[in-house]
Amino acid sequence: MDFYDVSDKKRKYSTEEEWLMRLIGKNIKNLREAKNWSQHKLSVEALIPKNQVGRIERAEINTTVVSLYRISAALEVDIQNLLRDTNK
Repeated sequence: MDFYDVSDKKRKYSTEEEWLMRLIGKNIKNLREAKNWSQHKLSVEALIPKNQVGRIERAEINTTVVSLYRISAALEVDIQNLLRDTNK
């Protein structure tokens, strides 16, 4: 496992962690688009800031479990669906 390097004071994630963040972001985007929702609509329904939705979908942030719960509830899916790798 590649561990993050904090030597430059900027946290980096391992390859596996980055993959997971991208997977979650892709799943959220796909589920959101399947409902024909904008990022703004999802942010309103999930009670999180719109820019946070975009940053999660682009895997720019490591979001909280609470945000994932709110997103899954807004999209009316089990939270496990956000973690599911459909390419397997």
